[in-house]
Amino acid sequence: MRTLGDGLLRVRTAVPGPLMWAGQHAYSRVTTLTAPLRLKPGFVMIGAQRCGTTSLFRALMDHPQVVAPTFHKGINYFDLNYYRGMRWYKGHFPVVEIARLRAARYGAPLAFEASGYYMYHPFALERLTRDLPGVKLIVMLRDPVERAYSAYKHESARGFEHESFERALQLEDDRLSGEIDRMRDDFTYESISHRHHSYRHRGHYAEQLERAFALVPRSQVHVIDSGEFFSQPAREYARLIEFLGLRPFEPAFPKRNARPGGPMVEQTRQWLQEYFAPHNERLVALLGRPPSWAC
Repeated sequence: MRTLGDGLLRVRTAVPGPLMWAGQHAYSRVTTLTAPLRLKPGFVMIGAQRCGTTSLFRALMDHPQVVAPTFHKGINYFDLNYYRGMRWYKGHFPVVEIARLRAARYGAPLAFEASGYYMYHPFALERLTRDLPGVKLIVMLRDPVERAYSAYKHESARGFEHESFERALQLEDDRLSGEIDRMRDDFTYESISHRHHSYRHRGHYAEQLERAFALVPRSQVHVIDSGEFFSQPAREYARLIEFLGLRPFEPAFPKRNARPGGPMVEQTRQWLQEYFAPHNERLVALLGRPPSWAC
């Protein structure tokens, strides 16, 4: 059965890139003027990148009470576009009254967005929780070894990476050196390496979650194990819907956004498993349970 998310995806892929960009730009200018009339998000998916957030986003879009932003799942406001201001951000969400009418048969509408960079960006969560007090945060976590390799294939396919995976891992610390300081000094600065070459560091999940827990109560953060979501999607989705206070609903659960490619070199896998071992132990201590990849 075709869903609204599938229809929007077909429209986006059918429209040429420059035309789509022009349409987004014009639409953004108009919607910014009506920002006071628009919904604020009640929850935000903050990451992590390459952990199944696209699949979860599509499943959430199918819920009759849930309202996604226009054009893209990620607005990237709190990480890359913060200088544009809150009116620009709110302009990406639907008008309150229209959203209420569309969801009236089921309950109150709930707007959301998803930006996989928010959790890892050094300043995004502080901005987000300050500007949207009470917002709920959704986190998806995947085996950091697999996440790192998936991210590498993703960045290679997009033209941001030209080295081998092993060489990219060796270069990572040097590529990231000084980048956070540059981001702190200029909040309009987009660090290519911090965003596109962080294969190991994005897998430091406990460190990132600790930052989130320092900003909001744990009761506002829902952590989903990606392995459990894909093995038992209905169960994990139901838990999430309950956390969000939405009516029960069960969508289809197609797996999306996977990157094809050859297997990881076994020696590299073993090295990464040893590298992430202390980070996984820290995550277990933080969450009070082992993740699926450590069982």
